[in-house]
Amino acid sequence: MPGAACMKNAPDLSLESFFWEAGLPYIAGMDEAGRGALAGPVAVGAVILPADMALLRTLEGVRDSKQMTPLERARLAPRIQALALTWAVGLASAGEIDALGIVRAVQLAAMRALASLTLTPNFLLCDFRLSVPEIEISQMALVKGDQRSLSIAAASVLAKTSRDALMCALDADYPGYALARHKGYGTAAHRLAISRLGLTDIHRRSFVHSDSPSGHCL
Repeated sequence: MPGAACMKNAPDLSLESFFWEAGLPYIAGMDEAGRGALAGPVAVGAVILPADMALLRTLEGVRDSKQMTPLERARLAPRIQALALTWAVGLASAGEIDALGIVRAVQLAAMRALASLTLTPNFLLCDFRLSVPEIEISQMALVKGDQRSLSIAAASVLAKTSRDALMCALDADYPGYALARHKGYGTAAHRLAISRLGLTDIHRRSFVHSDSPSGHCL
């Protein structure tokens, strides 16, 4: 794929094809969005792509969602959804994050995504820091997985676009916080709004009151 090869950090199907050739057709890529936000849920996307190397061309441009523009994500998300054998996005709320901690909440969102798939995966390819230890499906967590696996990158895009759309919808319900602009992350403007207006039920109190660098757009 000349075009994909020229693209910085373009993921491929090397790992997926290894499992496909081993007789495992349903390889689910998984990635999260919103781990570091101060408000809103954490989202985990799960995508099972068909065993077709032509996806490198039809999904060219799909990569780590943080490296894509909003227009690129908006253009490619429907294509991923149309081509995937099955896909889903699971959420864990701000209240669940506060009650369980972010690691456990991400796992909960991941289990919800997997439960919503119409096919049972044979294997999970997960981005680093994302694992689902409570299920019996074999899995592999990859450092920079969304830059290595097209399935993980596709899941990254769907998690990001789904969560961003939700935060834009919540902007109307929680005026003054500019949620549509920063999607709940800890920007200076968001922190100023919190100091003026206080916390809402979609804010993660354990994040707002901690010293962790929650403002990074992960």
